Amino acid sequence: MAPTTHATPTHTALTTAEKAFELLTCEPAPLMFDARPVPGLPDKPLPLDELRPLLLGKHHSSDTTDALWRQLAHHAREWGPAWVVGAIGVALPALTHLAARISRGRPRHADDVDSEVLAGFLDALRTADLTQPRLWLRLCWAAWRAAVSVVKVDDGEELPADLATGSRSPRLPYGHPDLLLGRAAAAGLITLDAAELISATRFGSALIEHLAVEQGVTAPALRMRRRRAEHLIAAAISRGDLSTSRPSTTHMTTHANYGK
Repeated sequence: MAPTTHATPTHTALTTAEKAFELLTCEPAPLMFDARPVPGLPDKPLPLDELRPLLLGKHHSSDTTDALWRQLAHHAREWGPAWVVGAIGVALPALTHLAARISRGRPRHADDVDSEVLAGFLDALRTADLTQPRLWLRLCWAAWRAAVSVVKVDDGEELPADLATGSRSPRLPYGHPDLLLGRAAAAGLITLDAAELISATRFGSALIEHLAVEQGVTAPALRMRRRRAEHLIAAAISRGDLSTSRPSTTHMTTHANYGK
Protein backbone atom coordinates (compact mmCIF):
# COMPACT_ATOMS: atom_id res chain seq x y z
CA MET A 1 0.00 0.00 0.00
CA ALA A 2 1.42 3.38 -1.00
CA PRO A 3 2.24 5.77 1.84
CA THR A 4 -0.22 8.56 2.48
CA THR A 5 0.88 12.06 1.61
CA HIS A 6 1.41 14.66 4.29
CA ALA A 7 -1.66 16.51 2.99
CA THR A 8 -3.84 13.73 4.40
CA PRO A 9 -2.93 13.10 8.06
CA THR A 10 -3.17 9.46 9.09
CA HIS A 11 -2.48 9.89 12.78
CA THR A 12 -4.98 11.78 14.90
CA ALA A 13 -5.88 11.43 18.55
CA LEU A 14 -8.67 9.01 17.67
CA THR A 15 -6.63 6.80 15.33
CA THR A 16 -3.85 6.66 17.93
CA ALA A 17 -6.39 5.62 20.55
CA GLU A 18 -7.62 2.87 18.22
CA LYS A 19 -4.09 1.51 17.82
CA ALA A 20 -3.65 1.48 21.60
CA PHE A 21 -6.97 -0.32 21.99
CA GLU A 22 -5.89 -2.97 19.46
CA LEU A 23 -2.70 -3.63 21.43
CA LEU A 24 -4.67 -3.84 24.65
CA THR A 25 -7.11 -6.40 23.30
CA CYS A 26 -4.82 -8.67 21.31
CA GLU A 27 -3.91 -12.21 22.28
CA PRO A 28 -2.60 -13.82 24.38
CA ALA A 29 -3.97 -11.64 27.21
CA PRO A 30 -6.74 -9.29 26.06
CA LEU A 31 -8.27 -7.01 28.67
CA MET A 32 -11.46 -8.64 29.96
CA PHE A 33 -14.68 -6.95 31.04
CA ASP A 34 -16.89 -8.76 33.54
CA ALA A 35 -20.29 -8.47 31.88
CA ARG A 36 -22.09 -10.59 34.47
CA PRO A 37 -23.29 -7.66 36.65
CA VAL A 38 -24.66 -5.80 33.62
CA PRO A 39 -28.28 -6.64 32.77
CA GLY A 40 -28.81 -7.47 29.13
CA LEU A 41 -25.22 -8.56 28.42
CA PRO A 42 -23.88 -12.13 28.28
CA ASP A 43 -23.39 -13.67 31.71
CA LYS A 44 -19.62 -14.01 31.38
CA PRO A 45 -16.40 -12.02 31.08
CA LEU A 46 -15.81 -10.59 27.61
CA PRO A 47 -12.70 -9.26 25.88
CA LEU A 48 -13.23 -5.58 25.22
CA ASP A 49 -12.88 -6.06 21.48
CA GLU A 50 -15.86 -8.45 21.66
CA LEU A 51 -17.82 -6.10 23.90
CA ARG A 52 -17.61 -3.21 21.44
CA PRO A 53 -19.28 -4.89 18.44
CA LEU A 54 -21.86 -6.39 20.78
CA LEU A 55 -22.88 -2.87 21.80
CA LEU A 56 -22.87 -1.64 18.21
CA GLY A 57 -24.99 -4.46 16.89
CA LYS A 58 -27.94 -4.24 19.27
CA HIS A 59 -30.03 -1.57 20.92
CA HIS A 60 -29.76 -1.84 24.69
CA SER A 61 -31.94 -0.39 27.43
CA SER A 62 -30.82 2.63 29.41
CA ASP A 63 -30.35 0.36 32.44
CA THR A 64 -27.87 -1.77 30.48
CA THR A 65 -26.02 1.22 29.07
CA ASP A 66 -25.82 3.00 32.42
CA ALA A 67 -24.58 -0.11 34.24
CA LEU A 68 -21.99 -0.77 31.55
CA TRP A 69 -20.57 2.74 31.56
CA ARG A 70 -20.61 3.04 35.33
CA GLN A 71 -18.47 -0.07 35.47
CA LEU A 72 -16.13 1.11 32.70
CA ALA A 73 -15.79 4.57 34.27
CA HIS A 74 -15.11 3.05 37.68
CA HIS A 75 -12.40 0.83 36.20
CA ALA A 76 -10.87 3.78 34.35
CA ARG A 77 -10.74 5.78 37.59
CA GLU A 78 -9.59 3.04 39.92
CA TRP A 79 -7.69 0.43 37.91
CA GLY A 80 -5.19 2.46 35.95
CA PRO A 81 -4.28 3.55 32.41
CA ALA A 82 -5.11 0.26 30.70
CA TRP A 83 -8.77 0.69 31.61
CA VAL A 84 -8.75 4.32 30.49
CA VAL A 85 -7.62 3.12 27.07
CA GLY A 86 -10.14 0.29 27.23
CA ALA A 87 -13.08 2.57 27.98
CA ILE A 88 -12.06 4.99 25.24
CA GLY A 89 -11.72 2.08 22.84
CA VAL A 90 -15.26 0.89 23.53
CA ALA A 91 -16.51 4.43 22.88
CA LEU A 92 -14.41 5.03 19.76
CA PRO A 93 -17.05 4.21 17.11
CA ALA A 94 -19.35 6.83 18.61
CA LEU A 95 -16.54 9.35 19.15
CA THR A 96 -15.35 8.92 15.59
CA HIS A 97 -18.88 9.51 14.33
CA LEU A 98 -19.24 12.66 16.44
CA ALA A 99 -15.90 14.00 15.21
CA ALA A 100 -16.81 13.34 11.59
CA ARG A 101 -20.10 15.23 11.97
CA ILE A 102 -18.43 18.24 13.55
CA SER A 103 -15.54 18.47 11.09
CA ARG A 104 -17.66 17.79 7.99
CA GLY A 105 -16.92 20.56 5.52
CA ARG A 106 -14.08 21.82 7.73
CA PRO A 107 -11.14 19.53 6.85
CA ARG A 108 -8.50 21.83 8.26
CA HIS A 109 -10.13 21.45 11.69
CA ALA A 110 -10.30 17.65 11.60
CA ASP A 111 -7.19 16.96 13.70
CA ASP A 112 -8.18 19.49 16.35
CA VAL A 113 -11.75 18.20 16.44
CA ASP A 114 -10.50 14.63 16.96
CA SER A 115 -8.28 15.81 19.82
CA GLU A 116 -11.05 17.77 21.51
CA VAL A 117 -13.61 14.97 21.15
CA LEU A 118 -11.20 12.64 22.92
CA ALA A 119 -10.22 15.21 25.55
CA GLY A 120 -13.83 16.08 26.35
CA PHE A 121 -14.81 12.45 26.65
CA LEU A 122 -11.82 11.64 28.82
CA ASP A 123 -12.47 14.53 31.17
CA ALA A 124 -16.09 13.43 31.61
CA LEU A 125 -15.02 9.82 32.07
CA ARG A 126 -12.89 10.94 35.01
CA THR A 127 -15.27 13.47 36.56
CA ALA A 128 -18.91 12.74 35.64
CA ASP A 129 -21.32 11.87 38.43
CA LEU A 130 -21.74 8.10 38.14
CA THR A 131 -24.89 8.07 40.28
CA GLN A 132 -26.98 10.05 37.78
CA PRO A 133 -28.80 8.41 34.86
CA ARG A 134 -27.94 8.76 31.15
CA LEU A 135 -24.21 8.47 31.80
CA TRP A 136 -23.41 7.50 28.21
CA LEU A 137 -25.36 10.47 26.86
CA ARG A 138 -23.58 12.82 29.24
CA LEU A 139 -20.17 11.45 28.20
CA CYS A 140 -21.03 11.95 24.54
CA TRP A 141 -22.30 15.47 25.11
CA ALA A 142 -19.08 16.36 26.93
CA ALA A 143 -17.13 15.15 23.89
CA TRP A 144 -19.39 17.08 21.51
CA ARG A 145 -19.24 20.33 23.47
CA ALA A 146 -15.45 20.20 23.73
CA ALA A 147 -15.08 19.64 19.99
CA VAL A 148 -17.52 22.27 18.74
CA SER A 149 -15.41 24.90 20.50
CA VAL A 150 -12.83 24.33 17.77
CA VAL A 151 -15.20 25.33 14.98
CA LYS A 152 -16.91 28.09 16.96
CA VAL A 153 -13.76 30.17 16.93
CA ASP A 154 -13.56 30.03 13.16
CA ASP A 155 -17.22 30.18 12.19
CA GLY A 156 -18.85 32.13 15.00
CA GLU A 157 -21.47 29.41 15.50
CA GLU A 158 -22.91 28.72 18.93
CA LEU A 159 -24.67 25.49 17.99
CA PRO A 160 -23.44 22.61 15.84
CA ALA A 161 -24.76 23.13 12.34
CA ASP A 162 -26.53 19.77 12.13
CA LEU A 163 -28.34 19.79 15.47
CA ALA A 164 -32.03 19.56 14.63
CA THR A 165 -33.06 22.81 16.30
CA GLY A 166 -34.15 24.78 13.28
CA SER A 167 -32.12 27.77 14.41
CA ARG A 168 -28.66 28.88 15.38
CA SER A 169 -27.33 31.39 17.81
CA PRO A 170 -26.33 34.64 16.15
CA ARG A 171 -23.01 35.97 14.98
CA LEU A 172 -21.71 39.27 16.29
CA PRO A 173 -22.85 41.95 17.03
CA TYR A 174 -25.57 40.13 18.94
CA GLY A 175 -23.16 39.10 21.69
CA HIS A 176 -23.08 36.25 24.18
CA PRO A 177 -25.98 33.77 23.89
CA ASP A 178 -27.15 34.43 27.45
CA LEU A 179 -27.37 38.16 26.72
CA LEU A 180 -29.38 37.42 23.60
CA LEU A 181 -31.73 35.17 25.57
CA GLY A 182 -32.13 37.87 28.16
CA ARG A 183 -33.07 40.39 25.47
CA ALA A 184 -35.59 37.98 23.97
CA ALA A 185 -37.19 37.36 27.36
CA ALA A 186 -37.22 41.06 28.22
CA ALA A 187 -38.92 41.80 24.91
CA GLY A 188 -41.61 39.21 25.63
CA LEU A 189 -40.66 37.07 22.64
CA ILE A 190 -40.11 34.08 24.93
CA THR A 191 -40.71 33.40 28.59
CA LEU A 192 -37.94 33.53 31.16
CA ASP A 193 -38.43 29.79 31.69
CA ALA A 194 -37.85 29.17 27.98
CA ALA A 195 -34.69 31.31 28.06
CA GLU A 196 -33.39 29.34 31.03
CA LEU A 197 -34.24 26.05 29.28
CA ILE A 198 -32.24 27.02 26.19
CA SER A 199 -29.33 28.30 28.25
CA ALA A 200 -29.18 25.24 30.51
CA THR A 201 -29.41 22.64 27.75
CA ARG A 202 -27.64 24.34 24.85
CA PHE A 203 -24.84 26.13 26.67
CA GLY A 204 -24.82 24.46 30.06
CA SER A 205 -24.53 20.81 31.07
CA ALA A 206 -28.18 20.11 31.90
CA LEU A 207 -29.90 17.20 30.18
CA ILE A 208 -33.39 17.80 28.89
CA GLU A 209 -34.50 14.39 30.24
CA HIS A 210 -33.57 15.45 33.77
CA LEU A 211 -35.35 18.77 33.47
CA ALA A 212 -38.44 17.03 32.10
CA VAL A 213 -38.61 14.78 35.16
CA GLU A 214 -38.16 17.75 37.48
CA GLN A 215 -40.94 19.68 35.75
CA GLY A 216 -43.31 16.72 35.44
CA VAL A 217 -43.48 16.80 31.64
CA THR A 218 -42.20 14.52 28.89
CA ALA A 219 -38.84 15.11 27.24
CA PRO A 220 -40.43 15.43 23.75
CA ALA A 221 -42.77 18.12 25.09
CA LEU A 222 -39.86 20.03 26.57
CA ARG A 223 -37.91 19.72 23.32
CA MET A 224 -40.88 21.10 21.42
CA ARG A 225 -41.09 24.02 23.84
CA ARG A 226 -37.40 24.74 23.32
CA ARG A 227 -37.69 24.42 19.54
CA ARG A 228 -40.56 26.92 19.39
CA ALA A 229 -38.60 29.42 21.45
CA GLU A 230 -35.53 28.98 19.26
CA HIS A 231 -37.57 29.55 16.12
CA LEU A 232 -38.92 32.78 17.59
CA ILE A 233 -35.40 33.94 18.45
CA ALA A 234 -34.15 33.04 14.97
CA ALA A 235 -36.98 35.05 13.38
CA ALA A 236 -36.24 38.02 15.65
CA ILE A 237 -32.57 37.91 14.69
CA SER A 238 -33.51 37.91 11.00
CA ARG A 239 -35.65 41.02 11.55
CA GLY A 240 -32.88 42.71 13.55
CA ASP A 241 -35.07 43.00 16.64
CA LEU A 242 -32.40 41.75 19.04
CA SER A 243 -29.40 43.64 17.73
CA THR A 244 -29.60 46.28 20.46
CA SER A 245 -30.47 46.30 24.13
CA ARG A 246 -33.88 47.75 23.24
CA PRO A 247 -35.54 45.29 20.85
CA SER A 248 -38.36 46.19 18.53
CA THR A 249 -41.79 45.79 20.08
CA THR A 250 -43.51 45.15 16.78
CA HIS A 251 -43.88 41.41 17.26
CA MET A 252 -43.87 41.16 21.05
CA THR A 253 -47.54 40.62 21.72
CA THR A 254 -48.08 38.25 18.85
CA HIS A 255 -45.33 35.83 19.86
CA ALA A 256 -45.02 36.23 23.62
CA ASN A 257 -46.84 33.03 24.56
CA TYR A 258 -45.14 30.64 22.13
CA GLY A 259 -42.12 30.07 24.38
CA LYS A 260 -44.33 28.75 27.18
